[in-house]
Amino acid sequence: QVQLVESGGGSVQAGGSLRLSCAASGRTSSIFDMGWFRQAPGKEREFVAGIRANGGTTYAVGSVKGRFTVTRDNAKNTVYLQMNSLKPEDTAVYYCAVTTGVYYAPPSAPAAYAYWGQGTQVTVSS
Repeated sequence: QVQLVESGGGSVQAGGSLRLSCAASGRTSSIFDMGWFRQAPGKEREFVAGIRANGGTTYAVGSVKGRFTVTRDNAKNTVYLQMNSLKPEDTAVYYCAVTTGVYYAPPSAPAAYAYWGQGTQVTVSS
């Protein structure tokens, strides 16, 4: 079992920044990819960004490229999401998730992720 705890959400004005953190505990040796998803009211959960096990390869959805940066500290079993130039459409509950399987291609489907955090609210006002 892996437990994930997110922190860092909040309310900001458009153009502002937030940094989300997600700390993993438990069987952290089983973790491969770490990712961030978000879900806005009335919408499906969508992939935002992810990072591979070695921390050297990241991947993100087009709408956040150039604004969001995902990093991980394997020594601390923590993944971060730095969000800059926030827009009102970024408003959502953000979830971190991890895979425990090896994927050749960077996984972006929710079904690929075995463990999820409880979510943290990000609200961006115009």
